[in-house]
Amino acid sequence: MRLFIVRHGETFWNLEGRFQGRQDTELAPHGVEQGEKVAEYLASHRFDAVISSPLKRSSITARRIAETCRCDTFEIADEFTEICHGDWESCLATEVTEKWPRLFDLWHTVPHTVVMPGDGGESLRDVEARAVPATELLAKRYSGDVCLVSHDVPIKTILFHYLNMPLSSFWSILIANCSLSILELREGHPGRLNLLGDAHFLGQGFDLPEQKSL
Repeated sequence: MRLFIVRHGETFWNLEGRFQGRQDTELAPHGVEQGEKVAEYLASHRFDAVISSPLKRSSITARRIAETCRCDTFEIADEFTEICHGDWESCLATEVTEKWPRLFDLWHTVPHTVVMPGDGGESLRDVEARAVPATELLAKRYSGDVCLVSHDVPIKTILFHYLNMPLSSFWSILIANCSLSILELREGHPGRLNLLGDAHFLGQGFDLPEQKSL
């Protein structure tokens, strides 16, 4: 199976620098446009299935890809939802640095050690523990190409797992909104990365935005 991985489009909260997590935030107009562009870029491709996180910032883009690619199999999978940021959710990055300065610093230096504060708060390991088995299930169900539309943390934990990279590498790669990565999973072989964070089709050049609320 080749897994075509797309991150959701830009949201209003991305623009504000506000932590989203499980909050079902709205796509900004530019995010809707990004979704149209990635769907157009993939239009000639045929997928066995299009899979999405349940959050609408992903599912809107995923449904558009399924329509454009004429893929009849569209599924929502909770395992690919974003990390729960716990008490950080809905907070601006500046507010988090004021209220949780030590934890925020750890998140940006040793992210693999951090459990998000408050009820339901997750760690990178928690996200990996749900996203990777769900990916394994997709690989068993589909032999062709599958498109997954998800979020920054699940995408990175999937990539790190199959490329044998530690979760401490979290900040080593940039997954921009509506960028495309392709991961090839072959039985009996290690995962192979064919493409990482490609966003040329969005017409944004090489200066991709670095979001504050990740």
